[in-house]
Amino acid sequence: MSKRLEGKVALVTGGAAGIGAECCKRFAPEGATVIAADLRPLTYEAENVEYVELNVTDAENCNAVADAIVAKYGRIDILVNNAGITKDALIQKMTDEMWNLVIDVNLKGVFNLTRRVGPQMMAQGVGSIINISSVVGEYGNIGQTNYAATKAGVIGMTKTWAKEFARKGARVRVNAISPGYIMTDILKTVPQDLLDKFAALTMLGRLGQPEEIANAALFLASDEAGYVTGHVLSVNGGMRL
Repeated sequence: MSKRLEGKVALVTGGAAGIGAECCKRFAPEGATVIAADLRPLTYEAENVEYVELNVTDAENCNAVADAIVAKYGRIDILVNNAGITKDALIQKMTDEMWNLVIDVNLKGVFNLTRRVGPQMMAQGVGSIINISSVVGEYGNIGQTNYAATKAGVIGMTKTWAKEFARKGARVRVNAISPGYIMTDILKTVPQDLLDKFAALTMLGRLGQPEEIANAALFLASDEAGYVTGHVLSVNGGMRL
């Protein structure tokens, strides 16, 4: 049985831990050469996963990393824009710094890298871009004005780029994944009573695992999703905030 990503080159931002790490570890056994990009070193070891330091808020750094990957491997077939942060507060307590930091990483960072990689994929004639949004970007959430704005913006960019990068016959697909509450390191610091409350908001009665988001990303990255573009795939257990 052939591997689903055989011979493909994948770039995953925020690939050191959490959802990004699970995407890297899921893609590599399926035949992909995976570049895990992050500001911090990898928290794991996996065959066919290599680390590159990347600050997504730095456009020149994004260009240099993408250029280096293309110089080494000749192409970038898959881009997962996963890097993201939170700086939560009610709007009257949200500082300019909290707003700007989240906008820079979660929104501008996605723009910076895709501005370089999307046209590269168009030139190749094929590619898959997967943007990690959030249930908060779809429904909003108290205390997360900045985060909700960025994740809603990611959905808007996804739909725009699906149109832009498919011009001139290029088979470049752009989709978003909208996770619900996923048990990453951030949630592991949340009190159990709150986690139970989040779980109760889902139809399935539980929180998600990072590998479940990675499974969705694998589908969108693979040729099995060859007719899926401009789509927002909600992976949230049936959550409604």
